[in-house]
Amino acid sequence: MRRILIRSGKAPFHAAGAAEYLHRDLMGTNTGNLLFSDSAHKLLTTPSTEVTSNGIRTDHSAERAARINAEYDVFVVPLANAFRPSFQASLDRLSTLIEQLTIPVVVLGVGAQVGADYNTDELRPMASSVRRFAAAVLERSASIGVRGELTASYLAGLGFRDVDIIGCPSMFLHGDTFPDIRTPEQPFGPDARLAINLSPDAIPVGDIAGLAARARARFPHLTYFAQNLVDAETLFWGDTSPEDGRGGDFPLQLSHPLYQEDRVVVPLDPKTWIEDLAAYDFAYGTRIHGNIAALLAGTPAVVLAHDSRTLELCRYFDIPYRMLDELPADTEPEDLYAAADYAPMLKGHRERFRRFTAFLDRNQLENTFDHGDGGAAFDARLDAVDLPPSLRLWDGSDDGALRYRFSRLREQHARAGRRLDALTKKNDQLKKELAGAQKRAEKATAAFEGRLAELERQLAAVGPRVAAAETKIAGIDRRLMVRLGPAIRRRVRRTGGI
Repeated sequence: MRRILIRSGKAPFHAAGAAEYLHRDLMGTNTGNLLFSDSAHKLLTTPSTEVTSNGIRTDHSAERAARINAEYDVFVVPLANAFRPSFQASLDRLSTLIEQLTIPVVVLGVGAQVGADYNTDELRPMASSVRRFAAAVLERSASIGVRGELTASYLAGLGFRDVDIIGCPSMFLHGDTFPDIRTPEQPFGPDARLAINLSPDAIPVGDIAGLAARARARFPHLTYFAQNLVDAETLFWGDTSPEDGRGGDFPLQLSHPLYQEDRVVVPLDPKTWIEDLAAYDFAYGTRIHGNIAALLAGTPAVVLAHDSRTLELCRYFDIPYRMLDELPADTEPEDLYAAADYAPMLKGHRERFRRFTAFLDRNQLENTFDHGDGGAAFDARLDAVDLPPSLRLWDGSDDGALRYRFSRLREQHARAGRRLDALTKKNDQLKKELAGAQKRAEKATAAFEGRLAELERQLAAVGPRVAAAETKIAGIDRRLMVRLGPAIRRRVRRTGGI
């Protein structure tokens, strides 16, 4: 049995409730991470493999590295937009761990994140970290799997040629087949069910809040599928924005109409996420995995591409997309749907899957579709798990998590108290050290002033002696001139001088 350790927030079969999900941040700040890591888990599960989740946070200690070397045969690292400045510290920790490993390390679908113009200048400050990571991986694998052409070009510019464009594992959840995309009967009538997904970092690129507001006004059954940890925390904990008047156009606070009307959900597991989206007529927005989840459900979706991480995947997989910065403010979802063509995506899927499995073969990894049962056992096991539904807005009643909320608040209060005590002690110690330093400074100043006064007294005493010496020297000079003057004049006359 080959033992595979995979970097993921949690194992697909672990049914974590909302409280645990948030407490441990099993999504790694974005639930889209679970979609591609669960897909990778399924793909790598064969009769001769055992796949174990490592968790999303990197323990790069020597002890952890030694355990991985002893207990596993290969470390698989599914990644998304890891080449971005905000992930540099995490990338360095991952490199530190990999450098200590003696087993193969295979990276699935890493990507660079820059603007939609593909200008990588902003990544220059982290070039050394990316080089270190790529070098460590390539010492332990045949090649690196990247999301698209931008990332391949970026790594080539850093000197790395053993790079394969493989896209994202999430698109291969069903292997070389892809669900047919449904044609809704009445996709944009008053009873239409639309799913929208939004990224806060797309706000400077286009009017996504305006697009959402227009759709909310037109479609009573519109649902915002949020994906960030902060969205899940808002649904679970709530906030005081309705009471204190805070608000904004983007749905980040409970005062926003989408929250007020209970039209916001955060999926907790890819399986329930896809099942939920199967009941919708159309999905669109800036989230690449929010739209991939819809496509995997057979629901038509269009990506509003706003950066390289979304654009290069859309281009590679032929996912219908529109450039967000080119969309007029009055764009309607039916306009997006009418312009979408899913034929290239479906037609090229089998060939893209062949490239993906060739990459796995090159790195000596089996896949369930070529070396197993096509994921049947995986799917059956997942069907038997009672996964929690997507997280919705807490109405303040006892939803079974009150004990956790009170316990968590108490722990945070106690932790804050301990932190305050520690800071108070540190402040008192600093005050003592400052007082001691001031005393030493005052003592040193007094000593310096005393020494300076003594030097001034010595200088005053030396002054008259110096003046006397100068007078004496002047007298000596005059006497010398009187004695030597005639002799010098006679000497000049003899030599024909003046």
